[in-house]
Amino acid sequence: MNTIGITILTLLATTITAVAQTPIDNKKIVQAGFDRWAKGEGSFFDLLTADMQWTINGSTPLSKTYTSKQQFLDEVIDPLNHRLSKKIVPSVRGLYADGDVVIALIDGKATASDGQPYNMSYAWFMKMKEGKIIQVDAFLDGIKFADVMKRIPAQK
Repeated sequence: MNTIGITILTLLATTITAVAQTPIDNKKIVQAGFDRWAKGEGSFFDLLTADMQWTINGSTPLSKTYTSKQQFLDEVIDPLNHRLSKKIVPSVRGLYADGDVVIALIDGKATASDGQPYNMSYAWFMKMKEGKIIQVDAFLDGIKFADVMKRIPAQK
């Protein structure tokens, strides 16, 4: 192979490596998102791509796959937040990365509008691409989640 061919291959390899996120990179991005959320400095959901898929596993009334960030925010996050007088503050119990997936075990503490605590543990399996979350499989206490959504009328 001539010098030009080797130079082109080297440039291509460098470009591909620069774009690819390592598991450590992905873990740092997700940790930074949780840190900002915990400090009240932004929304963790800013890490979601517009066309992401978020699946709430289980048998809650909201268990299904949401096929866009906006649908997920409109149908799950906003209605939940309208039922809380103190928003969820996350505490990361564990964060693990393998390939393009980051797994987070999170405890969230909040207060519902009726004054009762809304404390929840979550496990989120997040698939990453180019520093953004493109797919999530989420696990949570479905009974507690359904209860707060049913017990408290939505407030806007």
